[in-house]
Amino acid sequence: MAAAGPVKPRVIVSTDIGGTDFDDFQFLLWGGFEDLAQALHDAPDIKSKLRVYMIGGPNKKWSNAAYDYLAREHADLWIIENNATYRGWFSGGEQSGDLGNTAFVARHVKGVGTLGDYFAGIAPQVKMGDTPALTYVLGANPEDPGATVGWGGRFVRAWDRPRAVFTAPPSRDTIVETFAIMELVYRPVGKAPAAAHASLVIDTQRFPGFAQPDGSWRFLFSPKEDKAWTYRIASNHPGLDGQAGAFTSRMARPELGQQPSNRYPHWWTDDPDPALREGPHQGAKTISRWREQFLRDFAARLRRTQAPAPR
Repeated sequence: MAAAGPVKPRVIVSTDIGGTDFDDFQFLLWGGFEDLAQALHDAPDIKSKLRVYMIGGPNKKWSNAAYDYLAREHADLWIIENNATYRGWFSGGEQSGDLGNTAFVARHVKGVGTLGDYFAGIAPQVKMGDTPALTYVLGANPEDPGATVGWGGRFVRAWDRPRAVFTAPPSRDTIVETFAIMELVYRPVGKAPAAAHASLVIDTQRFPGFAQPDGSWRFLFSPKEDKAWTYRIASNHPGLDGQAGAFTSRMARPELGQQPSNRYPHWWTDDPDPALREGPHQGAKTISRWREQFLRDFAARLRRTQAPAPR
């Protein structure tokens, strides 16, 4: 939706959104995506009124089914899919002196009132990986993620959302895009036991499998980093238990940032330009370049929370 003037959306942070009277809302997804997926499933007519800023990466890994639904069924959603840019809040940028992640908390947070002590008690280092979503909304031009210059990051129009389906176990030389959705399809032989269950096990973490009416089982996964991965299936179904495979994930190719998808006209994501990486994190320099500014601002605002000194 084109805005005649600055957009001042109401903000909801990853919460229960059923029954809400929508009117230009910005949703900041800091955890799972299930609430948003359910709301759009139940009331798709709200979609044109939403602006979504998704902190993806690890959250996408754990909410892979909800993300998959959003990408398949709601490609016209206005959304920023931030899988790596957010890491610029605590990776890279000016880290000298009191601006180091640990030094900043020790110098400017710990001992600065009750709030500062609480912060330092649970986070002895700067992280605040969800904060860019809020600073983005408060920025000057949130309706244009590609032109915005500010603490919430800058993004590119998304290319076709990567999704790979495997009907046979992949091998280590199989390359998938980092942050893609992978679907593993198995058709186990033998009779399924009563109350059959199965999990995809990767790095000791478990992701549920879903039995299908045709007897197949489907497993979803989203790799959150460049890595060679192995997996196995744990199940009480003898035709599934012990099945295994491997694959390798790699970051999106830089040229994809110049190939916006017609299917996803309002979908934005991390800029894959290598010049904007902080280490392996695509797009993170669009935030880390502002590190001194936003940390100094945070320190000043935290000092305002202190009780006034007794007269």
